[in-house]
Amino acid sequence: MKTFTKNAQQVELIWLDYCASAGLACIILMVYLMFTSLWPLPTLYFIWMVNDWQTPERGKNHRRGFKRRKNIFFFFCLVLFGFQLVKTADLSPNKNYILGSHPHGIMCAGAFACFSTESCGFAETFPGVKSTLAILAGLFKIPLFREYLMSAGLCPVSKPSLVHLLSKSGKGNAVVIVVGGAAESLASSPGINRVVMKQRKGFVRTALEHGGKTICNICRLSTEQIWFPFTRLGRTNSFTPMPTQSELFLFHFCSVGSPIPVPKCVTPTEEQVDHYHTLYMEALVKLFHEHKVSCGLSESHKLEII
Repeated sequence: MKTFTKNAQQVELIWLDYCASAGLACIILMVYLMFTSLWPLPTLYFIWMVNDWQTPERGKNHRRGFKRRKNIFFFFCLVLFGFQLVKTADLSPNKNYILGSHPHGIMCAGAFACFSTESCGFAETFPGVKSTLAILAGLFKIPLFREYLMSAGLCPVSKPSLVHLLSKSGKGNAVVIVVGGAAESLASSPGINRVVMKQRKGFVRTALEHGGKTICNICRLSTEQIWFPFTRLGRTNSFTPMPTQSELFLFHFCSVGSPIPVPKCVTPTEEQVDHYHTLYMEALVKLFHEHKVSCGLSESHKLEII
């Protein structure tokens, strides 16, 4: 078990290094090629990229072969990381959904494994429902890296992108949003999961504006938390810039809660938004406490909403 945990830690660090450096590497590569005899390649790519600028927000990507088959991610995410998808209620393929994922963590590896690959069997667990993970819109402006993101089935967490998926792509769409964002990534500490939620109401407003959409909550739990008080991590020769007391999750459980139906309000009032936002937070707290022990956390583990 000790060897397994050590290997899992090393793989998690490799994942962290890759995600943190891939975008920068793509930028450096394109700039470098501009000053070599291969300069026509990046020039043509940039021309094509400008023409293709709005594609991520139109719900178009190159992901189907990548996303809907079990490949190396099955071993990478399920065997080494121990990711598991926990179903608590059915999701109808005749409706669209906004799913909030909490907490953010360092690199959202759990959300990626469960909702951008079939490693955890989302399509089998929720037949007829297609999941799409929405991430930082700025990442889709990085040359080359944007192609990888789209091939992985990711989309920008922007209003045009969400509107397209919820209103122009038929039924059975589940858009997964990591509501807390970067502000939440370093908020947790041992024994406490902190969720940045009190002022994050945009996803509730979007659900109300398009009506008939139901909000679910996903509580990502972990049975292992590793804290690194310095930047050089283990024996991986990694120098990832990481603040003191940063948290890495190793064994994830993604519990999908029950849907919260919302009415259609073209211009929802603040009272309506606050009402459904409160219902969402109450459902999230309930989901956390109902599943924390079965997912490996202690009875004393807390969820703090900030």
